[in-house]
Amino acid sequence: MHWRLSIAEWMEGKGEGNKQAMRRLAQREPVPGVVVYDNDTPVAWCSLGPRSSFPRLERSPLLANLDDGPVCAITCILVQRKHRGSGLLSPILEAVCAYAASAGYTTAEGYPVEPRAGKRAGADTAMTGIASAFLDAGFSEVARPRGDRPIMRRALRDAG
Repeated sequence: MHWRLSIAEWMEGKGEGNKQAMRRLAQREPVPGVVVYDNDTPVAWCSLGPRSSFPRLERSPLLANLDDGPVCAITCILVQRKHRGSGLLSPILEAVCAYAASAGYTTAEGYPVEPRAGKRAGADTAMTGIASAFLDAGFSEVARPRGDRPIMRRALRDAG
């Protein structure tokens, strides 16, 4: 819900309120994201959708819209703690892109961080993903509004 609400709304609903709001969104079309499974075990969650469904992203001076083209914005990727650092992020992005293509999107756009050499991104910044994993999943950098913050895109083809 971080990107879908103002900071005041997000803080007001922090915890159970935001969980309830996400449950309501999950009952609508388009879905607000995907759960990624390893066999029958959920290992990750990815929030995605039309950029316009993320008002906070739309207002961000750092992550300003680059053009008027429609994109599937990938705004949050949560990997279960025990699976972090295991190389799953790129395959997760591949799966998310396959889903986005099947849902009719033609371009995926992500807002990862690029940690400094030898440093790890903190959980508060890594929620948008890590740039190297986006590169490994076929994304290209299209802008860099700040040294550690590329905007990356990938053209999608419908697998169907």
